[in-house]
Amino acid sequence: MKYRTLACTLGLVLALPFACTAAPAMPATAPQATAAAAAPKLHAALRGLWHGHIVHTRAYAMAVKAGNQAAAAKAADDVVANAKQIAHAVAGFYGADAGKGMLQLLAGHWAGVKALTDAEHAGDKAASDKAMQALSANAGAIAKFLAGANPANWPEATVRGLLLEHVADHHTQVGEIMSGDTAAEAKTWAGMQEHMDMIADALAGGIAQQFPAKAQ
Repeated sequence: MKYRTLACTLGLVLALPFACTAAPAMPATAPQATAAAAAPKLHAALRGLWHGHIVHTRAYAMAVKAGNQAAAAKAADDVVANAKQIAHAVAGFYGADAGKGMLQLLAGHWAGVKALTDAEHAGDKAASDKAMQALSANAGAIAKFLAGANPANWPEATVRGLLLEHVADHHTQVGEIMSGDTAAEAKTWAGMQEHMDMIADALAGGIAQQFPAKAQ
C-alpha cells in the first residue's frame, strides 16, 4: 500500500495526469514510463546511480553484520564514490556550487545511515534513535535544497515525503539484516529498489521539464 501511495506522489511531482485511486484507470507504472520518454538517458543514468546508493549501503550493513571489516570499509568507500557521481550529475545541470551542496547533503545522509547501521549492530537504541533523527533532518534539508533548485517540479513537502520513506526503508532493512531475518529483508529490498526508481524518476522528470533542450 505504501508504494501505491508513493506512486501517486510521484505523479504529482512530475505534474503528470495520474488518478490516485484505489482502482486506478491506468497501470501504476504509467507516470514513470511517460516521464522516461522525455529523457530516457537521464532517467536510466539516475536510476543506476540511486540504485548504487542502496546496493552499497546494503553491502555495508551485511559486512558489519558478518564482522568483515575489509568489506565494510570497501562498501563505505563505494557509498562515497556513488554520492560524488550523483553530485556530479546535479552539477551538470545546476552548476558546480549546486554539485558541492548536493555532495554535502549526501554525506550527511550517509553519515546517518552508517551511524544507524553501527548502532543497530551494537544494540544501542539511543544511538539508533539519534541517527534516525539526524536522517529525518537531513531529508528535510535535501528536500529544501531540491525545491529551491526546481520549485515548479519538486515541491518541498512531496520530495521530503519520498526521502523520509527512503530513510524508513533503511531503518527497516538494517534491523532485518542485524536480526538475520533474510526473508523479511528480501521483501524490503525489493521495495527499496522500487522506491529508488520513484525517486530517480521524480528527479529526472523534473530536470527534463526544467531543461528540455539539455536533458536527453
